[in-house]
Amino acid sequence: METSNKDKPDQKPDYKPVMGIAIISLLICGLFFPLLITGVSQVIFPYQANGEAVQLGGKTVGSNLIAQNFTLPVFFHPRNNSASGLDPDITVQDAFAQIPRIENATGIPMASLQQLVDRNIDEQGRFVEIQYVNVLSLNLQLVQEYPSVYGSYV
Repeated sequence: METSNKDKPDQKPDYKPVMGIAIISLLICGLFFPLLITGVSQVIFPYQANGEAVQLGGKTVGSNLIAQNFTLPVFFHPRNNSASGLDPDITVQDAFAQIPRIENATGIPMASLQQLVDRNIDEQGRFVEIQYVNVLSLNLQLVQEYPSVYGSYV
């Protein structure tokens, strides 16, 4: 006896197992795992996990990882032509190019500003040594070393 497809009742597909797996995967990958990694990183690497926040006078003033928006002529400025605009570092040449502007605005001797830049050079790169300076670090040192000039910015 042959049965045809016409004789079989319509069966609806059962999506419950697929939906269950999707929800469990979403909870594990989207909630539990990120919370676990965040918690472990807070315990093992709290400074890095919190964005390497920099403080001045007990107040958070920025991050070593993201550029700050310095626009006043008395401070070193971050890059204008980087791809993201978030780079915290500038080249040594860019820092030296900004020294005359800062000298004119603050009266700090050019030689002192050049020494400040020299003390903050960080060499990066695996094959070619590229020299950078962190803008936030430079500006914080200016504030700390010249309180008579930068006292109102603290």
